[in-house]
Amino acid sequence: MQTLDALDTTLRSYLSPQQTNGVKRAFYFAEQAHYGQFRRSGEPYISHPLAVACILAEMHMDHYSLMAAMLHDVIEDTGINKLAINLQFGSTVAELVDGVSKLTQIEFDSLAEKQAENFQKMALAMARDIRVILVKLADRLHNMRTLGVLKPEKSRRIARETLEIYAPIAMRLGMNAVRMEFEDLGFSALYPMRARRIDAALRNARGHRKELVDKIRHQIESTLEQEGHLVEVKGREKHLYSIYKKMKVKRKCFADIMDIYAFRIIVSSVDTCYRVLGSIHSLYKPVPGEFKDYIAIPKANGYQSLHTVLIGMHGVPIEIQIRTRDMEDMANKGIAAHWLYKSEDQSASGSHARARLWVQGLLEMQQRAGNSLEFIENVKIDLFPDEIYVFTPRGGILELPRGATPVDFAYAVHTDVGNNCVACRINRRLAPLSEPLQSGQTVEILTASGAQPNPSWFNYAVTAKARTNIRHFLKEQTWDDSITLGRRLLNKALMGFDSQLEHIDHDQLKEYLASQGYASLEPMLEDIARGNRLPAITAQQLLGELKANPLERGSGAPNPVAIRGTEGFMVSYAKCCHPIPGDPIEGYLSPEKGMVVHRETCNNLADMKENRERLVTLRWDDEVAGEYVAELRIEVENRRGMIAVLATRINSMDVNIDNISTEDKDYQFTYVDLGMQVKNRVHLARIMKRLRSIESVRRVIRVTN
Repeated sequence: MQTLDALDTTLRSYLSPQQTNGVKRAFYFAEQAHYGQFRRSGEPYISHPLAVACILAEMHMDHYSLMAAMLHDVIEDTGINKLAINLQFGSTVAELVDGVSKLTQIEFDSLAEKQAENFQKMALAMARDIRVILVKLADRLHNMRTLGVLKPEKSRRIARETLEIYAPIAMRLGMNAVRMEFEDLGFSALYPMRARRIDAALRNARGHRKELVDKIRHQIESTLEQEGHLVEVKGREKHLYSIYKKMKVKRKCFADIMDIYAFRIIVSSVDTCYRVLGSIHSLYKPVPGEFKDYIAIPKANGYQSLHTVLIGMHGVPIEIQIRTRDMEDMANKGIAAHWLYKSEDQSASGSHARARLWVQGLLEMQQRAGNSLEFIENVKIDLFPDEIYVFTPRGGILELPRGATPVDFAYAVHTDVGNNCVACRINRRLAPLSEPLQSGQTVEILTASGAQPNPSWFNYAVTAKARTNIRHFLKEQTWDDSITLGRRLLNKALMGFDSQLEHIDHDQLKEYLASQGYASLEPMLEDIARGNRLPAITAQQLLGELKANPLERGSGAPNPVAIRGTEGFMVSYAKCCHPIPGDPIEGYLSPEKGMVVHRETCNNLADMKENRERLVTLRWDDEVAGEYVAELRIEVENRRGMIAVLATRINSMDVNIDNISTEDKDYQFTYVDLGMQVKNRVHLARIMKRLRSIESVRRVIRVTN
């Protein structure tokens, strides 16, 4: 257990006496507030806030953060409120405590939703003051260190949450030492047997490797000493979780992972880093393509270092990292290294500026996300970046996760660039938007005014920003489509009563909407388009008319709704019968899916006629647009190359094939099922005629159900 005296000694080494006394005053206040409360281990509860403050003191955090650490559980676990803390310790500490306090217990449908909601609130608190997350990480670190007293089920849940969210956040903020401890403690709690086995193997391997490690270190030190470099050479030990991840991801055995010897060289200046690199490359042969310069191009979390891989004595691979003392501190403590808090009106630099940019990005995602689960899904994508670095046409550098595409690049430049993107050039050549980017490439995005995100982008967009913006646009587009379709359906139903929406008295409409619980007309029109509200009944209620059979009159009225093919997301075409322009059609209002268009002869539509109020009379518009899926079944002779012949004939008519499959009828004939994009029935008839002219084709029929 940490003591106040030990904390006092640490604080006096870097804080003023007045600031140190402020932290101690917060301790005594918290001690009184938590009097009589105990942790599950049996210790007085104050031991936890004290331990959290000690963790932050080791990082040399400011006195406000340490006071907040002492008080972070006071609001929820005692009767003291934010106002009381504000009066005692000032607004800065009160805001920090409010941000870090365990969040109000809300009843959610699932544990996942509760955790997501809590993280969403934490992100908002971080946006106000970045120190909130540092106190929260220290709080979680002490809880992980004392996880053994909890029930296995609860400790596994906390460990999983730590590995999925808190460890990646620590990595994103450059706090490598905290991240490694999170990972090892989480791994041991989640997979205790695996952790014990790898730990035992690591101890065993350490003994066998000691002689060779000492020999390599001595060789590096003596070479650099001869060239006049004063350096510190450390053997770099892999931690348990990184070994486990490498074994799992790369499918390698423990011996293969431990076959690599890793060293870190700490030098005095940036210039010396590059000089030492030259000396090391002259001592051992470097492996081509394995050199990375994170000094010239730092990682997003501020990490800087030179990385190289060499082939040493006896052919063993050696990983070398070369960095300055400041870079070493930055790598271990990240944003908490040499903490100097910057307020909004001051210019933040280095890791603080990067952290603030990341939090601002979180805030933007939170505003555009539909719910907390969607938000946390995006954040998880954002927290695991295996980075690549690509250039803008003007020489700027953008960092993206590995596997990112030009779509991700476009949204990283600016949201408007992403939304208006139509094509791209990679190293001055035109390339598809789905092509994964590689480090060092120059990417140019071509835009057009009026262009819109394509729903297919969602399949290959990797970054959280791109996915959030695409999803947000599609939701907005769906909403606009819903309003347009809902208005058309309601007007069609009102025509059965010789009326139109525009003719209804404004006050009468407002009164009706209020009685139905709608603040405005648009939400009701959206519900009609989604099939959640029936247009015929709405029309009858709206006009206040009581007909003998209003449903039939409203839904079976003349003037069917015209389908143009441009209605957007709220009109879909049934996959059971694949209607195309020219087919007699009827619509079914499906809850949440909106209007589903069927052919009049569709078997499934016959089953739906029990709900006649959901059926809508439709027709194809005179100027219908787009292409529609049609399916053909072709009976052909069993001959080699027949599918190629069919595909060539179809492609010659400038028709896209969606899918193709075969089924043997007997030893002599085979069925070939083709799905293709056609404009209308006339277009389909031409295709069928061309296919029938092929010598080995016996029969061509359209698949209807």
